[in-house]
Amino acid sequence: MNLVVLQNWLDNASFAILFLTMLVYWGGAAFPNLPYLAALGTAGMAIANLCMATLLGARWIEAGYFPLSNLYESLFFLTWGITTVHLIAESSSRSRLVGVVTSPVAMLIAAFATMTLPSQMQASEPLVPALKSNWLMMHVSVMMLSYSALMVGSLLAIAFLVVTRGQNIQLQGSSVGTGGYRSNGYRLHKAAELIPQPSAPSAENNGFARFETTSNGNGNGNTAVLGLVTTTPIQNPQDASLSEIQNSEPLSPQRLNLAETLDNISYRIIGLGFPLLTIGIIAGGVWANEAWGSYWSWDPKETWALITWLVFAAYLHARITRGWQGRRPAILAATGFVVVWVCYLGVNLLGKGLHSYGWFF
Repeated sequence: MNLVVLQNWLDNASFAILFLTMLVYWGGAAFPNLPYLAALGTAGMAIANLCMATLLGARWIEAGYFPLSNLYESLFFLTWGITTVHLIAESSSRSRLVGVVTSPVAMLIAAFATMTLPSQMQASEPLVPALKSNWLMMHVSVMMLSYSALMVGSLLAIAFLVVTRGQNIQLQGSSVGTGGYRSNGYRLHKAAELIPQPSAPSAENNGFARFETTSNGNGNGNTAVLGLVTTTPIQNPQDASLSEIQNSEPLSPQRLNLAETLDNISYRIIGLGFPLLTIGIIAGGVWANEAWGSYWSWDPKETWALITWLVFAAYLHARITRGWQGRRPAILAATGFVVVWVCYLGVNLLGKGLHSYGWFF
């Protein structure tokens, strides 16, 4: 079998499958009553993951070295890592929204590698002397897997901000530190007692309290209404209508549950990617000392790897030690998404350094 032809077929097939999978996930989000779309999206991601793994394996056999020496190979390895982390995150969260945010990114990366890169950059070439080392597999593969995990975790944090519309809400069970828990106890009030107690902060229950009113005059047929809790007392509680309370609801319970799931799984995925990033940086320092005689030379790639490490270290420190949860760490993770891309691709496209092998400049 001609391995070059197989690779050309597999990279195009990976892009096509990821494109269709993205449409399936978006269709599932638009029409949630079609349950088979979720299974179809998961199957599409798994097939694309298998195609890219086969592509990388064929590349490995053809070239005789681990396929992470140029931009084309690293892009497909990154996409394979994103689809792998996606399958883990989707299995853990049971949420189809994971695919809504990860599938377009994976598809765009595959499209860039397949359709944008010139053919000479897609062809495998002999390794330069500095890359002829077993550290190529150890350092670069771990770094790429860390990028994949951090990107997926950051994308889920961005999805959290979209779902919550950027509001500052309290969540339950997403952080280990103090303040990372939301009280789920709702206060019940009769129809004549629609005054939220000012002593309870609105953030305690995401601004919600459950009010009880009656459907008829004799007190039968009680119904509970979820309304917004404010710290400002209502001057005329008898004049407060039920529709005013309902219209003040900032987020539905479904959105809160979804936001809690996204926040939790984002935290866990970033917690997986950060140790991989740490191991990759350490392995890179050992390899640099072996190849260039220095553990750290402040190369642009090294500098941005350190910045990436500091951003996600701050994220985990804020969640574990400071008890941050919700909007603030999500904004920090969203910033980390940009930093990861600058570290992975930006410094190689815009600057020159010791890590410019097989790239544009």
